[in-house]
Amino acid sequence: MIIGQQSTYRILISGGGTGGHIYPAIAIANAWKEKHPESEVLFVGALGKMEMQKVPEAGYQIVGLPVAGLQRKLTFANLSFPIKLMKSLSQASDIVKDFKPNVVVGVGGYASGPVLYAAQGKKIPTLVQEQNSYAGLTNKILAKRAKKICVAYPDMNQFFPEERIAYTGNPVRKDILHLDGKREKAIEHFGLDPERKTVLVLGGSLGARTLNQGMLRDMKEFDRDGYQVLWQSGKFYFKDMLEATEKASLKHIHLREFIKEMDLAYAAADIIISRAGALSVSELSLVGKPVIFIPSPNVAEDHQTKNAMAYVVHDAAVLLKDKEAVGHLKEKTDEILSNPELIESLGKNIKKLAKPLAAEAIVNEIEHLIA
Repeated sequence: MIIGQQSTYRILISGGGTGGHIYPAIAIANAWKEKHPESEVLFVGALGKMEMQKVPEAGYQIVGLPVAGLQRKLTFANLSFPIKLMKSLSQASDIVKDFKPNVVVGVGGYASGPVLYAAQGKKIPTLVQEQNSYAGLTNKILAKRAKKICVAYPDMNQFFPEERIAYTGNPVRKDILHLDGKREKAIEHFGLDPERKTVLVLGGSLGARTLNQGMLRDMKEFDRDGYQVLWQSGKFYFKDMLEATEKASLKHIHLREFIKEMDLAYAAADIIISRAGALSVSELSLVGKPVIFIPSPNVAEDHQTKNAMAYVVHDAAVLLKDKEAVGHLKEKTDEILSNPELIESLGKNIKKLAKPLAAEAIVNEIEHLIA
């Protein structure tokens, strides 16, 4: 698509806080630069959050705002919230004024609010990318003045004006799109046994208490009954989990704080046990393998359960409630992996819901806003 006579475009992308916001943002930037290599892309994040490290690692410049969230509980940190917000609004206005973006993209997270608010005040077109099946408050407010809202789930007109919605899916890392032929490399990379079925356990980069407790309880049974577990414990829990697994001395329990090579982890897996964050759900739909979702109960509006149920209703995944997970991981795994027909149908059905070209679809929407 030809979007004008300019040779370069300036794209401002704001948001972050978690991998679920950051990785889609980077995927959008990569897809845009692939199509428009002469463009300038600038990110705006929140100081102290993981985007301040991850975005530069991906090769992009990022500016940090002092913005922070309002805690649900009454805490001393809430007293500084208005000051940080006002300072962030002022800085965001300056960034937009100086950078002069053609379009501003908000992916959610603390920094999205001030930046999109500033851009909308200056009549610069804005695009909101909502990853979840249940829209957050900030995105619902920003979407009122946004030119386009890109969503990952159908039926999002309950939150946003239907005429401005584009059903694009969530952008994911490109290496996940090509898993064929990687199993042998994955087995070697992680030191796995090619004869054993592999259970991949993912609680996110920070970790998930319930998944870790469940694995601690069942790991001896997994090892004894011919499985091997590739287990991402997360940053907060790694030390305790390492002590427990070393004490148990189980040969086929492979603990990692964080798995960087997710394409290889997915290629090795026969079944995946995971939280139901928006990015995880979107990635797993592309993988096309049986999934047990254990939604986190500690998120706004219980949106992880809603994310998971959007797949469960299509017989594309199995749901295990957080409060029931400890003591049932091995049982559910056995139930699925002992049933070849269920393995096939879960893999086939979840892949039907995949949106492999989400980043490219969002780029098309950005182009229409600039045209």
